[in-house]
Amino acid sequence: MSLGTNIQYLRKLNKMTQEQFAEKMNVTRQTVSRWEADEVTPELGKLVEICSAFSCKLDELVRENMSFKNEIYSAVEIRKVPAFKMARYVMISPNPESDVQNYMKNWGKLSGLAAAEPDAKLIGWDFPFVSQELQSRFGLHGYAAAYILPEGFQTDCPGVEYAQNKEAEYAVITITEPLIRPFERIPTGYKYIMEFLQANNFKDKVSDDIISCFEHEYEKEGVHYMDIYVHAAGVTKADAYSVFN
Repeated sequence: MSLGTNIQYLRKLNKMTQEQFAEKMNVTRQTVSRWEADEVTPELGKLVEICSAFSCKLDELVRENMSFKNEIYSAVEIRKVPAFKMARYVMISPNPESDVQNYMKNWGKLSGLAAAEPDAKLIGWDFPFVSQELQSRFGLHGYAAAYILPEGFQTDCPGVEYAQNKEAEYAVITITEPLIRPFERIPTGYKYIMEFLQANNFKDKVSDDIISCFEHEYEKEGVHYMDIYVHAAGVTKADAYSVFN
């Protein structure tokens, strides 16, 4: 690990050239190059500016190996997700994510979806409309799960709500083995998406007919993955300051 390696990693993560980063830091490109080569250490004021620019902590920048992210997290990318129909259900319980996913998997069998489309995509997201009293006194939380229904699939199986999600652009990151230290890896994935949106003048956008964010877990070649999707909309550079400050 080196400070220069961390600076280079953060610059590339945010898709900046040395020239762009130098302009942002009000230094020359040669100075950035020397920082990244560990020929020169930025003065404290510049280190603080770097942390502000990349939304990281000073201790993290100076002491940690930030490139470990490459082993766990993909780069954030923007994907256009086509419109889809879904069957969804919400549960409020002490362990709602597992409970509602088991419920939906059972519904998938009853409805014939599992037989017709064994690889049907099951997604989920936090259901935030749980009172503070229910959370603190009873340990209750909410989670929603939904099957994305394949085109042409028909069923009148009850027990779910049918809804449409409009075509939308999402910022997406893939986490490798998210259930190893899930309370660290999954929130950090959301953090990286929000940093990407901020750095690229995007914002998350609330819409009644578009899921604001959701997660999809899957296995591939014996490895567990999670894709996190956050609905994003472009803003002008003139709007960016008011959105993020």
